[in-house]
Amino acid sequence: MAQADIALIGLAVMGQNLVLNMNDHGFVVCAYNRTVSKVDQFLANEAKGTKVIGAHSLEEMVSKLKKPRRIMMLVKAGQAVDDFINNLVPYLEPGDIIIDGGNSEYRDSTRRCRELKAKNILFVGSGVSGGEDGARYGPSLMPGGDKQAWPHIKDIFQSIAAKVENEPCCDWVGEEGAGHFVKMVHNGIEYGDMQLICEAYHLMKDILGIDQDEMAKAFEEWNKTELDSFLIEITADILKFKDTDGKHLLEKIQDTAGQKGTGKWTAISALDFGVPVTLIGEAVFARCLSSLKTERIEASKQLKGPKVNTFCGDKKAFLEDIRKALYASKIISYAQGFILFRQAAKEFGWNLNYGGIAMMWRGGCIIRSVFLGKIKEAFDRNPELQNLLLDNFFKSEMERCQESWRRVVSTGVQYGIPMPCFTTALSFYDGYRHEMLPANLIQAQRDYFGAHTYERLSNPGNFIHTNWTGHGGSVSSSSYNV
Repeated sequence: MAQADIALIGLAVMGQNLVLNMNDHGFVVCAYNRTVSKVDQFLANEAKGTKVIGAHSLEEMVSKLKKPRRIMMLVKAGQAVDDFINNLVPYLEPGDIIIDGGNSEYRDSTRRCRELKAKNILFVGSGVSGGEDGARYGPSLMPGGDKQAWPHIKDIFQSIAAKVENEPCCDWVGEEGAGHFVKMVHNGIEYGDMQLICEAYHLMKDILGIDQDEMAKAFEEWNKTELDSFLIEITADILKFKDTDGKHLLEKIQDTAGQKGTGKWTAISALDFGVPVTLIGEAVFARCLSSLKTERIEASKQLKGPKVNTFCGDKKAFLEDIRKALYASKIISYAQGFILFRQAAKEFGWNLNYGGIAMMWRGGCIIRSVFLGKIKEAFDRNPELQNLLLDNFFKSEMERCQESWRRVVSTGVQYGIPMPCFTTALSFYDGYRHEMLPANLIQAQRDYFGAHTYERLSNPGNFIHTNWTGHGGSVSSSSYNV
């Protein structure tokens, strides 16, 4: 008997919470898990007293679904997704919808979308952000894929999504792998935001020498400013948190950061498209460096840093400088992320709604912040905006924060504090605002050793080769790029 509005495969914590969220909003969900005993446990415990129903096989699950059948998977990215799709297809009919809500690589989603389209099955690859709490009470959802599926899933997705000012943090992103691409960049920006906060914490600790309770107060104050965001809020909570012995827990945690790969994918995509998403790249490398703990312990005994005195400037003023440096660097990170979106849209022919993406991230997800509303306003003012830094609001914010930012970076360097994201953000800003960069010398070098040609300022578009040594030839290289 077909009674369920949607099926969900995968009853780990995210899956269970999403099922309960859908149930809260009046949808009948059919739950399925590869280990079928988990279905019975879920129905007897967490889902007890709800309208959630279970299935012990894919065939049974499909038979319980209203048409067009909507099936969402929250399983491990990779082979498991393909296996479930292959096992599901024989039970499905044209127009049925498969949704992958895992952290899949966007090119896999593009491939699946095309393969299923050939079988008249609609595929949606959707980013889901917000962790287990978001899944339960309102995540940020980023669906992309076959647009014919959107009218059939829109009501469910926008009902369960987080809301900001009554607007759901969910809208259609774009074609094929666009949903998972947007989620990937979201995670890359998350890496950047986290690393920037860590650098601010390091500066407070090792230059200003303030204790964790004072730091927590500073982050609480910052959360009432332009930096108002989930990550700043939880940082204040973490800094205050005491272990069972009454001492701060943070200083007992091993300083080696893990990663699941989405930040790395963002950096790789940036390299693939030739887009300077430097801040996310540095945030990924900072985690890689943190994992060299044994080597760092040895290096700390052998490698000397600068000889510096205790900070004797105005602590309060420098703390405000750090806040502004964090804010300016954050603007750069988002500007770079949106350059990556533009390039991907051009590359794949996607029609991305940039302001809409910013709105999807305003609630439910890890990078949620007030700041995202400003990005939406910038794209409302100019949908063709090439770079956030060229919007009048962001331009004036950079000018307002610039002196503080430069003071923090120069002071940090003098004290030997690693600031990979603060410094790369400032370098990007300075590179972007220079009409002339020294890349003319790179082109001359490439032409000198490899006859790779160059363009003259007076005649762009016309590539020429110079015989720099007098004994080189006049033949230029066109067969490879160094």
